[in-house]
Amino acid sequence: MPSIVETLRTRTHSAAAWLNKHTQLVAMRLRTILNQVGDDEQPGLDPGKLMVRVGLVTVVLSLISALLTFLILTGLTPIVPRPEVVVGALFLNVSLIIAMIIIVASQISGLVRAWREKVAGARLHIRIVGLFSLIAALPAILLAIAATVSFARSLDNWFSDRVRAIIDNSVDVARTYVAEHSQVIRTDIVNMTRDVNAAADEVSKDPKRLKEVILSQAALRDLPSAFLIDNAGKRELTALEDQKLPFTLPTPAAIHEAEAGQIPLSVSMRDHRISAIAKLDAFPGKYLYVSRGISPTVLRHLDQTERNAAEYTALRRARGGLKWAHGLMYLTISMTALLAAIWAGMWFAGRFVAPIRRLIAAAQEVSTGNLQVALPEKRGEGDLRRLSQTFNTMTRELKHQRDALVTANEQLEIRRRFMEAVLSGVSAGVIGLDSQDRITLVSRSACELLGVEQDDLVGKPFTVALPELAQVLEKSNEPNLKARPQEQISTVVEGEERTYAVRITHEKAGDQDVGSVVTFDDVTELVVAQRTSAWADVARRIAHEIKNPLTPIQLSAERLRRKYGERIEGDRETFNKLTETIERQAGHIKGMVDEFAAFARMPKPEMNPTDVRDAVQEAVLLFREAHPNIEYPLEIPRAPISSLLDRRLISQAVTNLVKNATEAIETAAQSGDKPADWHGRVTTRVRPESDRVHIEVIDNGTGLPRQNRTRLLEPYVTTKGHKGTGLGLAMVQKITEQHGGTLTLEDAACVTGEDTTGAVVRITLPLQESPHKTAESGGSPNTTDQTESPATTSG
Repeated sequence: MPSIVETLRTRTHSAAAWLNKHTQLVAMRLRTILNQVGDDEQPGLDPGKLMVRVGLVTVVLSLISALLTFLILTGLTPIVPRPEVVVGALFLNVSLIIAMIIIVASQISGLVRAWREKVAGARLHIRIVGLFSLIAALPAILLAIAATVSFARSLDNWFSDRVRAIIDNSVDVARTYVAEHSQVIRTDIVNMTRDVNAAADEVSKDPKRLKEVILSQAALRDLPSAFLIDNAGKRELTALEDQKLPFTLPTPAAIHEAEAGQIPLSVSMRDHRISAIAKLDAFPGKYLYVSRGISPTVLRHLDQTERNAAEYTALRRARGGLKWAHGLMYLTISMTALLAAIWAGMWFAGRFVAPIRRLIAAAQEVSTGNLQVALPEKRGEGDLRRLSQTFNTMTRELKHQRDALVTANEQLEIRRRFMEAVLSGVSAGVIGLDSQDRITLVSRSACELLGVEQDDLVGKPFTVALPELAQVLEKSNEPNLKARPQEQISTVVEGEERTYAVRITHEKAGDQDVGSVVTFDDVTELVVAQRTSAWADVARRIAHEIKNPLTPIQLSAERLRRKYGERIEGDRETFNKLTETIERQAGHIKGMVDEFAAFARMPKPEMNPTDVRDAVQEAVLLFREAHPNIEYPLEIPRAPISSLLDRRLISQAVTNLVKNATEAIETAAQSGDKPADWHGRVTTRVRPESDRVHIEVIDNGTGLPRQNRTRLLEPYVTTKGHKGTGLGLAMVQKITEQHGGTLTLEDAACVTGEDTTGAVVRITLPLQESPHKTAESGGSPNTTDQTESPATTSG
């Protein structure tokens, strides 16, 4: 029986000692952390040093409060666990836990806000806090559940019916032993009282005989003590007295019960004896008081058994409250440990994430080009400090390399600007290629010659961007080629056929081809000049070789017709027709020879101050009279346009252009493709500008060919078949060049904006004033007046 209660008390003390030990360890750890907080930089996501200290103090107070509550509930303190004490302790614990929840919740809200704002390191911070919380929560929850279930089952086992039966039986056994002694002494005192009352007559005769009677009766019943007392409890006669048992007067209540005829019994745990008192009816006011010793061990066991049984009963009745008390105790400790672990996890996560967050922020700065950033190398960060050192070393190396690259780029930029300056002064186009034949460099001259923008070429394959030049590149890649190839190619640029001289040079690094340089120049004018010069020489020789026999042929035909024309009577008409044909063809050949001679001996222009309008009007008036069925509008400004030029040559050039336009209209009319209401029209327009003047001849005839249009400016190139010699535009081109101007061939639709056929030939001449006389201007040089031909005005 005593072992059960002792076991409960021992386990309770062990639990208290365990809780005290681990609470001290937690407090020491938190104290160490608190000392470190003052020297460590807090992460930006934590509330600050003050909030950290408040959290630590709250954790320590919560652990101390939980420990005190446990000690009070187990009765290990002088404080009696009264209801108001228990309620106050629980209220204090709950208040501290709520404070911890508020602190942790504020930090968690800060973490979530930082995660939503995508602060660097926030997601890693949340993961570490979650991991710490999980590691701390699972053991605490499992321990609380296991401790609660174990404690409840232990209580159920200790307060089971079997244990209760054992305790009750133990009490019954001890009480049966005492009851047996009580019954024996009751029987003895009843018999002894009867016998003493029976000897009353004998005692009345001899009062001394009373002592002997009581002594003999006590000896007969093995009673160690027998006394005769009065109703006041005063001992009157001591018949037998055990010196080992001190005499104890009976209580007045016991005497009162004996007076009523009862036999009260009393057990003295201190004196280790059982006493009984009975009234002697034969002796009024006298009581027999006897006692017998009981084993001290039995009495002690009886007392302990009864007290343990009473304590067991009290604990059994308070079992539900005990479960709740221990449940709240475990819950308080678990919540405190959990919140402390979460807070410690946040603090450690902050210390762990802070260097990583600084590294992320620094990396972002580096990504923007700021290599001056450096991470603080703090002691106590372990490998993270080495990470900061490595990052700082990396940024220093990157800065050094960037400075070197910047210096190299500056030198390259200087060289590039020098090369651009050199290339900008070179009229030839230059294109740079890499090893994959992609365009890497295009000079300004190349863009101007090709009529493209630089962005349209750079980065593209050479064969795709400029397929016209690709054939030269393919030839240059032939393995057996010894000399650098140079070829002339023709291509259409902005509607005009141009001729380029192309040369490709390969760059090699050892045996490896690292790129190529393509150089080309526009040699269109040079080719035309060479052809013109060659044709001029041919024309000179033709004029010399043909003109010598041409005159005798023509004279012979005339003499034959005059001398034999009247003598032939049979077929005179045929004879005349043949001689006329010879004369006419000789005249035609002579005209061609004259054109050859004129082209071959083109005189140098004699520059004199001339009004451009007069030279143009002189040429147009001839065709108005010769071709009345064609309109010849003349658009010239009112103000004179004076310039240094050769009036005869300019008039000849305009005459050739109007003649070509007239012939084109006649060809279009003969083709039958024009509508019935179509009329030929040749418009001559003079448009002065600030430093030049444009002479345009616009017709609505057959127009110009789209291919090889610029070849029309070369000698002996014509679209008229056998009707023309191909020298007209060549002579106009030569006259224009002699005056420092340009000759342009366009479609009429591009100038007039109308959907019509026809051509526009434009002579552009620079305005050169006489050094002795300045041309007078009677109005704005840009004011034009459209004057019509006499045929048009006459209706």
